[in-house]
Amino acid sequence: MGKSKQVGNHKNGSKKNIAKQWKTKRRTKDLDQIHVDMIPANSVKLLKQEVDYDVTGCAQNYCLHCARHFVDLKTLKEHFKSKPHNKRLKQLREEPYTQAEAERAAGMGSYIPHKTKEVHTQQVEENMD
Repeated sequence: MGKSKQVGNHKNGSKKNIAKQWKTKRRTKDLDQIHVDMIPANSVKLLKQEVDYDVTGCAQNYCLHCARHFVDLKTLKEHFKSKPHNKRLKQLREEPYTQAEAERAAGMGSYIPHKTKEVHTQQVEENMD
């Protein structure tokens, strides 16, 4: 019996983007997307979602700043005291980068320092239906 034929060694570059696949597997929302979610009209929709059994905690316990769903109210409150949540609040204090700011950085205008805004942890309703 002779040596068997090798099959499938050359995949024509199918593994070129393997690093990108790993990095985007558990990608979270960017800060500018969260700033859009923090607008009161949008935040009401996210905090008062309908029951969805496919999402953790049936989509009832949502952290607006971290864009995460939690199993129950207790874990959501523990998350509010955690270091990752406080880091995210600190990151959200800066205004999102705009096209006007990019043009000023390129020399098409005068420099205006970053604006900061006050960001607090969201209020949680305690009554359970």
